[in-house]
Amino acid sequence: MAGHPSVGWIDIIVILVYLSATAYLGWLGYRGTRSAADFLVGGRSAHPVVMAVSYGATFISTAAIVGFGGVAGLFGMSLLWLTVLNIGVGILIAFIVLGEPTRRLGHRLGAHTFPELLGQRYQSRGIQVFAGALIFLFMPLYAAAVMTGGSVFAAAQFGIEFEVALLIFALITAAYVIPGGIKAVMYTDTMQGFVMIFAMIFLLVFTYMALGGVTEAHRELTDMSDLVPPPLADLGHRGWTAMPAFGWGASTYDLWWTVITALVLGVGIGVLAQPQLVVRFMTVRSRRELDRGVPIGAFFILLMVGTPFVVGSLSNAWFARHGPLLHGEVIEVISAETGRARVGLMQEVAPERWTPLLHPRTGGPVVVPMVVADRQPAQDIEGRSFERVTGRSIVATYTGGDADRIIPTYITAALPRWFGVIFFLALLAAAMSTMSSQFHTIGTAAGRDLYESVARGGRRREPSILVMRLAIMLGLLLAVTISYTIRQEYVVARFTAIFFGLCAASFLPAYIGGLFSRRVTRAGALASMSVGMSLSLFWLAFIKEREASAIGLVQRITGGQNSLLADVPNWPAVDPIIIALPASLITLVVVSAFTKPPGAEHLRRCFPDSTGTGRAAAPGQGRSD
Repeated sequence: MAGHPSVGWIDIIVILVYLSATAYLGWLGYRGTRSAADFLVGGRSAHPVVMAVSYGATFISTAAIVGFGGVAGLFGMSLLWLTVLNIGVGILIAFIVLGEPTRRLGHRLGAHTFPELLGQRYQSRGIQVFAGALIFLFMPLYAAAVMTGGSVFAAAQFGIEFEVALLIFALITAAYVIPGGIKAVMYTDTMQGFVMIFAMIFLLVFTYMALGGVTEAHRELTDMSDLVPPPLADLGHRGWTAMPAFGWGASTYDLWWTVITALVLGVGIGVLAQPQLVVRFMTVRSRRELDRGVPIGAFFILLMVGTPFVVGSLSNAWFARHGPLLHGEVIEVISAETGRARVGLMQEVAPERWTPLLHPRTGGPVVVPMVVADRQPAQDIEGRSFERVTGRSIVATYTGGDADRIIPTYITAALPRWFGVIFFLALLAAAMSTMSSQFHTIGTAAGRDLYESVARGGRRREPSILVMRLAIMLGLLLAVTISYTIRQEYVVARFTAIFFGLCAASFLPAYIGGLFSRRVTRAGALASMSVGMSLSLFWLAFIKEREASAIGLVQRITGGQNSLLADVPNWPAVDPIIIALPASLITLVVVSAFTKPPGAEHLRRCFPDSTGTGRAAAPGQGRSD
């Protein structure tokens, strides 16, 4: 573990074969893309297996495997509640409740994108532009999270620089998304999904076997509760197999509110309003294809989400048993009474030979809270100093507190070398399947929903594929820039949760209301989206401590605080979705109640009678603003 593994010729051949298969599928998508409808929704003729696996592969990315798996390494198996919501909400509710109405409405109104679906439903070019602008501006944040997750593993596995890995991911994805559109995306997603399935099954089985079986592994992890890092214990961490302490009014409950509101609810509910996922429902011909996709999607999500969460948590037990012997030099004493100090760590690479653990990006020493098993205080303990710290590491210590490195470090250290290549392909698949859909959505939002609606005044019915391809390139550059410049604590999971929560608060009430209610109005939908987005951004900039401290506005206003509610326990840990989503829903109901309902002819087009006499409107028809 002291050095990086080198890239062998077998690694290169395997990766080239995989990329060749991806290129071939991308070419098939390009060959089958002859119109804007092909580029945007695949001609509405996707096979149910292709749609379901593509949906799952788009949903699950390196953000779930590396980012959230790493967060599970820090916070424990409480993140498995996100798996429950991912299946219950992201598959069952999404496919069974929302899938068919979305497919039906999209077909009737001739909608090609999620913003266009909202705009056509509410007869509002303003709503379409609003949604398209939000996607174009903020989805690069999510795309950057996915890029970062894959690049971190590539850097750890092959010993290359993070920036080089980032560039490779960007170029490979651009190579097949820009020419091929949604068909290339869905074809490659399906192949990548099966690679991911194999990797996750092997990873789960190997981890349990390495720890002596399911029962022994969980028992050992439970018994490690006394090794919880003091900073996490102060937030309510009670062990990797226990839920964080629940309550209100003290900082010891902050972790519960972070895990449940930001990670579980923010992502678990936010999936319903993900534009790149909603558009999948508009790529199939009938409800039969959607119903056939439910069991496939549920199994895929269970494996793809449950495995990294379980393995991330259990990696603590593996590192406690097999991790390197560490020697620590005290940098700063926090409390002599409790044995807490900040320690510069070194690992033993040979008898009596120690080498510093260096930060992967800065190259400097890793300085983390002292969380090793055995502590040897110096004789002058009353002088509030420590001379030596020894013991075996746990994963949070070894990775320097960087959650995004936990899964890559575990794979590199614990699993066979050949699996590192397979897992890299799985991460490459996870990253590329999600990134391709993200950039496709960014491009269509800019080209179809912004350029065609604003520059063309909504008069052009056939969207420009060239404009959408140029927009994909611009979105790619934005995502690469964000990923390159921002590297903070568990940034992958944080960026993902931010975007999912923002979509839920901004889109979800108007989206669901437009599918099921005849009384929801254009004014109500626009007000709901505005309130949801505004409250979310305000909360992120001024209340949510981690995000507000990174933005820095509060520090300038208050002269040092990281949140306007820094003195009020728990509120700085609460995610915006808890406030913004209910406010958005209430706004939709109240404003719709006091504004003019849509016209009868438009409602008949959106909700035809049971005889199926409702006709589909041509794209752009029925708009009035």
